[in-house]
Amino acid sequence: MRFDAATLEAARRTVYAHLAPTPQFAWPLLRERLGCPVWVKHENHTAAGAFKVRGGLTYFEALARRHPGLAGVAGATRGNHGQSVGYAARLHGLPATIVVPHGNSSGKNAAMRALGVRLVEHGDDFQAAREHALQLAGEQGLHLVPSFHRDLVVGVATAWLEFFSSFARGSEPDVVFIPIGLGSGFCAAAAARAHCGARSALVGVVSAHATTYLDSLRAGRVVAAPVTTELADGMACRLADPQALEVLQREADDVVAVTDDEVAEAMRLLFDATHNVAEGAGAAALAAVLQQGPRLAGRSVGVALTGGNVDADVFARVLAQRRHRPTPLSAPPP
Repeated sequence: MRFDAATLEAARRTVYAHLAPTPQFAWPLLRERLGCPVWVKHENHTAAGAFKVRGGLTYFEALARRHPGLAGVAGATRGNHGQSVGYAARLHGLPATIVVPHGNSSGKNAAMRALGVRLVEHGDDFQAAREHALQLAGEQGLHLVPSFHRDLVVGVATAWLEFFSSFARGSEPDVVFIPIGLGSGFCAAAAARAHCGARSALVGVVSAHATTYLDSLRAGRVVAAPVTTELADGMACRLADPQALEVLQREADDVVAVTDDEVAEAMRLLFDATHNVAEGAGAAALAAVLQQGPRLAGRSVGVALTGGNVDADVFARVLAQRRHRPTPLSAPPP
C-alpha cells in the first residue's frame, strides 16, 4: 500500500487541522535497561489517547466529499477505533453507533459515550461485534466505517512520517517494532518508510493469544485464530484482513508474538522508565524488544506506544503483579 506525496500532504493537512504532532523520545532509563537506544513514538498523547484518531480524521474527510448527506455511521471496535469514529463523526455532525463485545473496556466505553457515540454491546469478540454492526448499518441506513481501509491508513501514516522524517537520512533506528491489531499501524509505517527512504527494518508484533496474522503469514493465506488475550484488547483480532496481510508479507522483516505476561512487564517498564501509562497493545512493541533482547545488541530501536487507554483497575493490577527482583547482596537485612 503506497501513497504519493500529494496524498500524504493532504492527509497531513487534515490531521494537523485538529491534532498536533506527537512527541518521541529516546528515554535514558530504557537504554539503561535494554542496552540500546530506544525511541518511543508517543501516540498515547493524541486527543483520543491513541493513534487511531488520525485515521478517523482522514476517513471522514474523504467520506464527506464522496457521500454528502449521510444519515449516520456505524462501526465495531474494542475501543480506540470507536473513539476515532466518534471524534471524527462529531466534527462532521454525524451520529455514530458503535458495537462493542460484552466485557469491553469500561474506560473505552465511557470515552466513546463522552464523544456522543451510541454504544451497543453484542457478542463475545470483535468479529461478532463487527457482524452485528454490519446488520445494524443495513437495517438503519447507516454507513459502515470499516476497521481497515486505505483512507484510515493514510491518516495513521502521518505519525510515521513524523517519526522517520525526524532523523537524518541513514540515522533512523535500525529496527522499528509495530503492534498489529487489524494492521493499519503496520501498513502506515511501511508506507511512511517507503516515502521517507528510511532503512529501518520493520517488525510486526502480534499477541501470542491472537495469532491470525502470524498463522496467516505461515500459511500464505488468511487463517482464523482464536482470541484469548486478557490484556492486549487492541490486538484481539480473530481474522486477518487480506489487504493488510499482503502488505505484511511484502514489507515485514519479521513478525513476533508476545504473551500477556510479556506485555504486562513492558507496561510496568514504560511506567517506571518514562512515567507513561500504556494499554496492553500500546506496550506490545516494547514487550517484543524485551523478548528479543540479545538479538538487538548494538542496534538502535524504535517502538510505537500506540495508546494509553487502559482501565484504572487493570493498570493497578498490572503494577501490583510486578515481578520479584532479588535483593542485592549489599543491601542490609530487613
